[in-house]
Amino acid sequence: MGEHLEVVSNGVFLMDTRDGRSERLLVRTALDAHPRARRLLVGGLGVGFSLVEAVGHPGLTVIDVVEIEPDLVAWHAAHLRHITAEALTDPRVRVVVADLRDHLAAVARGTTSRYDVVCLDVDNGPGWSVFEGNAELYAPAGLALVLDALEPGGELAVWSAHASQQFEALLRDRLDDVRTETVDVHLARTEPDVVYVGRKPAPAYR
Repeated sequence: MGEHLEVVSNGVFLMDTRDGRSERLLVRTALDAHPRARRLLVGGLGVGFSLVEAVGHPGLTVIDVVEIEPDLVAWHAAHLRHITAEALTDPRVRVVVADLRDHLAAVARGTTSRYDVVCLDVDNGPGWSVFEGNAELYAPAGLALVLDALEPGGELAVWSAHASQQFEALLRDRLDDVRTETVDVHLARTEPDVVYVGRKPAPAYR
């Protein structure tokens, strides 16, 4: 691939460094919808495009990135340094090497504060998981865990390598103001990347 890098697991393509538009959109769209956001969680470091977008928003005071694969985190000090070196030195950034589900459970226990925005970019998204456990994040119980980590009125953004009507229906059942954004990709597959965004309902007071 020349100057570009790919991450492939068990023969399945996961990500590369050629574009990054949809990963940046994942963060930008959610923050545009919540301009007063201070605490952001990115689920999945990837090659770092989402993180780079996040540090460009000066209103954020906390940027947590949870990545399960320690080797991928280590690559950012070497192979991917040209993308994320500056972002990873930002004092607002904390990289947590952990299963995202464990981190979300810690939020539920009060070990970590809730977030104003959660951006989820794990595996290839709903309906196309390379690792079986990741599919749970896109099921009702997993989505409930994600939403528990959000403040009421907070924004959830989810990246997917293709459209999923079933997952979109689940989001519309649980969130307000759900919308979708698509980004064409220059790969062999023809389906565009999709970003789903929605707002966690605020409690009704009487």
